[in-house]
Amino acid sequence: MNTPRILALGEPTHGEDTLLAVRNDLFRQQVEEAGYRTIALESDCLMGLIADEYVRSGAGDLDEVMERGFSHDFGRSAGNRELVRWMRSHNEGRPEPEQVRFAGFDGPLEMAGAASPRESLTALHAFLAAHADADLLPWDGETLDQLIGDDARWTEPAAMMDPSRSVGRTADAQRLRLIADDLAALLAMQAPQLISTSSADEWERAQLHARTATGLLRYHSWMADTSPGRMAQLLGTRASMMAANLLALADRGPVLAYAHNAHFQRPKSSIRMGGLPAEWWSAGAMVSARLGADYGVLAMALGTIRHRGVETPDPDTVEGVLYALPEDRRLIDVRQLGDLLGGEVRAARVSPWFGYAPLDPRHLGDIDGLVFVKDCFEH
Repeated sequence: MNTPRILALGEPTHGEDTLLAVRNDLFRQQVEEAGYRTIALESDCLMGLIADEYVRSGAGDLDEVMERGFSHDFGRSAGNRELVRWMRSHNEGRPEPEQVRFAGFDGPLEMAGAASPRESLTALHAFLAAHADADLLPWDGETLDQLIGDDARWTEPAAMMDPSRSVGRTADAQRLRLIADDLAALLAMQAPQLISTSSADEWERAQLHARTATGLLRYHSWMADTSPGRMAQLLGTRASMMAANLLALADRGPVLAYAHNAHFQRPKSSIRMGGLPAEWWSAGAMVSARLGADYGVLAMALGTIRHRGVETPDPDTVEGVLYALPEDRRLIDVRQLGDLLGGEVRAARVSPWFGYAPLDPRHLGDIDGLVFVKDCFEH
């Protein structure tokens, strides 16, 4: 495959350092041989700024960076720690154009809810207050602070299952959503002046804060919704925030993106939650629609995770065919995969552990390659 602007490497489960070691090796190879300079992980995009600052400047303490620069507990992973350590070592003494960059491309979202819009909205407002014409900014920081109120009301975990516990459609939230939209529009309208009076990093961060503030307030609004489409809207909103972040990162050069396979698939996604079906387009599907051949997908598959009860795959599954090969790790072109499978339709593997999602044989034609890891070991 050609060098795409976004090369998406999907994993079938989170938290396995064996898979992260494969990712780290691939990123180093892409940096050295293909000119990639950014890795983007399924982690909070605002927290990722802390990790990026560390790998670029060395400022701060690695332990603190791993704690504050990642969401979803990913900072506890030895594989992610090794990634950050290598990136910092690589950047030491290199000019800025040759340095590698770190990014989170997920929104400030967790399974049980979403963050307060305070960080992104106040940062956007502060940037505009410093660089835009004062007459165009009728809202002050105190007004935003009063409308946001206590952050705890935004992060109420019960709101995920009970819309009545969400703050997302209160009068304050609706006013904030209009203000955020106007601030994002002002950022676009004043771009010539703002770009000329700020650094490239400041401008990039302002755009990130605008995307995040408007996306978070949209997400909170749907948290308060009671219609049958509520869950599909929440999933789609998160995916669209991911896609927008990936596309923005690709504007500065090729990106290796790493997340769960489900976030990168081209076909439409579906799930049942609370007994109700929901369908949405993943971040990868949105990016693929925009970039075409400049979006590439490598899906990861594995043989065993014995410490999770995932034993040797059945020989009639795709994983079973690949497990019978001698290599511990293998990168397989889709055309080569067809030869290995002999043109036969394979059964879908069933996982005994909820945290691992096997390959869906129906989607093999929608990926560009497959990275197979024979065994995942406990670290």
